[in-house]
Amino acid sequence: MGKRLNEEKRLKVVKEAMAGVKVGVLARMYDIHPETVRGWIRDHRDSIPPEEIPAADEHVQELQRLQEVEQRYQKAVKVLGEKELEIEILRELLKKKNPAYLKDLK
Repeated sequence: MGKRLNEEKRLKVVKEAMAGVKVGVLARMYDIHPETVRGWIRDHRDSIPPEEIPAADEHVQELQRLQEVEQRYQKAVKVLGEKELEIEILRELLKKKNPAYLKDLK
């Protein structure tokens, strides 16, 4: 962090943000704090005409795809953690000599 970007690069970051790239992704990509990016957006949002905002080109589409993959990965990690917890609980039940669930069956 603490990297300084010239005005041209700041405008590029703002344009990418206005094109739909998330602030967090831009911050990681340019190694700057997300709040810095948000400040630049506030400062430059009105000075950029709509025709200068890039369309969803390959770079922006790739970043959006990366965001979707990261979200799916986080969801998969969460589900995996839940399944591992369930397996551990079932293993503990199998170790018991008189599990509680067998008492209900009698």
